[in-house]
Amino acid sequence: MDKRNLILNFIKKNDLAVLSTVSQENTSESAVLEFGETDDFEIIFDCFSYAKKYKNLKQNKNVSLVIGWDENITVQYEGLAEEVDGEEKRKYQKIYWGKNPKAERWASKEGMTYFKVKPIWIRYSNLNKNPWETLELSF
Repeated sequence: MDKRNLILNFIKKNDLAVLSTVSQENTSESAVLEFGETDDFEIIFDCFSYAKKYKNLKQNKNVSLVIGWDENITVQYEGLAEEVDGEEKRKYQKIYWGKNPKAERWASKEGMTYFKVKPIWIRYSNLNKNPWETLELSF
């Protein structure tokens, strides 16, 4: 299996990530969230417009995520977040809800928004191997 498929399959088998954003005051904020993904390594998540992360994302699109750890394997992910709407929003909602069907119940709540994150850099680390296995992708 090539490294792209190895990394993508790992991301697909996880449904929680830690998302980190930067505030206007240049402080960090992190939150655990459910996510979906595309085969192009885009990450999709929902967010209320009154949440701290929403305000942060509207003024600074740079984000990082950490996915996994249960098996001593993790993915570090850096990317650019963008709010989606219209047809694009419907496309990404379908992908997100396909992985997280319970999340659809929040779709009609006032202030619910959706973001996609385009990857810039990804590192997969498997600490079960000696030496540790690390694989990187740049976009």
